[in-house]
Amino acid sequence: MSQESVYLQSLVRELIALPVETEWLELKHNNGDAQQIGEYLSALSNSAALCGKAFAYLLWGIDNDSHTTLGTSFDPQTSKVGNEELESWLLRQLSPKIDFRFHTVEMDTGRVVLLEIGRAFRHPVQFAGQEYIRIGSYKKKLKDFPEKERALWRIFDATPFEDMPALEKATVEEVLRLLDYPAYFDLLGHPLPENRDGILHALAADELIEPVDGGRWNIRNLGAILFAKRLADFSTLKRKAVRVIAYKGTGRVETIREQEGARGYAAGFEGLIGFINGLLPSNEVIGQALRKTVPIYPELALRELVANALIHQDFFVTGSGPMVEIFSDRMEITNPGTPLVDTSRFLDNPPRSRNEALASLMRRVGICEERGSGIDKVVFQTELYQLPAPAFETPGDYTRSTLFTPRILSKMDQSDRIRAVYLHACLRYVQRDFMTNASLRERFAIEPQNSAVASRLIKEALN
Repeated sequence: MSQESVYLQSLVRELIALPVETEWLELKHNNGDAQQIGEYLSALSNSAALCGKAFAYLLWGIDNDSHTTLGTSFDPQTSKVGNEELESWLLRQLSPKIDFRFHTVEMDTGRVVLLEIGRAFRHPVQFAGQEYIRIGSYKKKLKDFPEKERALWRIFDATPFEDMPALEKATVEEVLRLLDYPAYFDLLGHPLPENRDGILHALAADELIEPVDGGRWNIRNLGAILFAKRLADFSTLKRKAVRVIAYKGTGRVETIREQEGARGYAAGFEGLIGFINGLLPSNEVIGQALRKTVPIYPELALRELVANALIHQDFFVTGSGPMVEIFSDRMEITNPGTPLVDTSRFLDNPPRSRNEALASLMRRVGICEERGSGIDKVVFQTELYQLPAPAFETPGDYTRSTLFTPRILSKMDQSDRIRAVYLHACLRYVQRDFMTNASLRERFAIEPQNSAVASRLIKEALN
């Protein structure tokens, strides 16, 4: 029997051992009405947030009064609404989208179906335009209980993503098995404690885990996203793994290589950067009569942009995570969520992050630069390598940073030139200096006798 099957059986036994249904647990026998399931998705998800639970559950095949296992004929895999699969129909009606998964579990006394529902984040969950909540074991419309609605919004305002549980009531053995704690101590430069208590105390001090009743531990999102041995072990985080895709040519038609990261961001960062560098094109240069190969993009710029994508993503955008795409003429680094700072002010505005605890710990372990200096270094490095200026864009609900392969000034289009002049002026400004004709000539490797070219570039960007 697989480890997941053992876990699901244990979870079902734990749920049916509860004396009564709760705000975050509903028991059914065979009722597979799609509208009812959708309303329960909203009610249970919102109630899980209100009760401080990571998940809520809808369980079929259980007697509502005695909690004995009866088995069920309900099959979510074959159920349809019209010609549409049940799961797809439910997801389409939910707003915002939340994570939910159906599991078929074979128990000793019969087959049951478990619907695992992620808690609401940021906004109450609606189904078909209506918000629901649980009052005791009853499903009600949220608008009819304004005190519950106010309490729910207070929770959304007060609870950052990092503090929420990725796994509840884990044993000590599970904590040590699921988290790469040696990487945590290694990255911080601390000696590994001699016993379990020392390890747990250190992880709890950094709020990666927290103690709960019965000698068990909640693994917080912060601990899991940074130090998971396998992100796939945490159902709400497995889609936050970094995808790296290398394409042939300048389009997305033909894929050369694709890989999804398995480890937490901090534990796996060096391996991720090494993998990306291995896919990047390189240049051969001759210096001091020796030929050597150098990467086409400055590694410092690459590291900073990848770290930014990890740190500043919106974790509440479900179903997608950071992505690095490599083309023959550029590299695009994309993360879910729009930035809290306008893209045109990345260099001079103080940085703002949705995930302050994550950003702080990433800085402490040396993965990203000190607060506010990262994009400056990216622009400086691209100028040093004589590359086109990086582009920062917000297509839809995403943020995209793009590095370009070398291109001489005469091959740059107008948007390339304007962006380069603007970012050069910004870089000089944050260095307490001014852009001049001479500094711009140096940026584009323009000969001194061609100073009129630099003047035209400045005028073009100014216009």
